[in-house]
Amino acid sequence: MSEPNPNTPWTPHVVVAAMVERDGKFLLVEEHTAEGLRLNQPAGHWERDETLLAAVRREALEETAHHVEPLALLGCYSTYYPRRDITYLRFAYVCEATGFDPGRALDDGIVRAIWLTPDELAAHPTPHRSPLVMRCVEDYLAGRRFPLDFVSHA
Repeated sequence: MSEPNPNTPWTPHVVVAAMVERDGKFLLVEEHTAEGLRLNQPAGHWERDETLLAAVRREALEETAHHVEPLALLGCYSTYYPRRDITYLRFAYVCEATGFDPGRALDDGIVRAIWLTPDELAAHPTPHRSPLVMRCVEDYLAGRRFPLDFVSHA
C-alpha cells in the first residue's frame, strides 16, 4: 500500500455511473480491470467540455449499447484506492433505458452487459469493482433521489 505523496497535488478522478433498473433488475457490466474481472454499473470518466449528464449517457452507451436518459441524481460518492493512491468522486444517476443498439461494439475491457436483481448481484461470483456498486443499488432501492439540477454547469 502506497502512502499519499504530500508534494503531489491531490486530484480526484471524477466519474459518472448509470443506475438503470428494469423489472427489478439492474443493468451492470462485467469488465476487465487491473484487479481482474469485476462487476460495475456502466460508469466512466467525465471528459473535458462535457456535462455530467452527457457523460453518463455516453458511458452507458459505450459500455452497454443501451441509450439512457438521466431522470435524477442518486448521489455523489467518494472512494479511495490506497494501492494506487487514487480517490474517485462518483456521480451516480438514476437513468431510464430508452433504446438498445444490438450491433454496437462495447468498449475495450467490457466483457458483457448483464441485468441482475439485487440478490443476484450480491451473490454473484464476480467481485464488485468497488463497495459503491452495492451501495448505489441500496440507495436506489431506499428511494434516494435528487433533482438533476442539483449539479449545475456554468
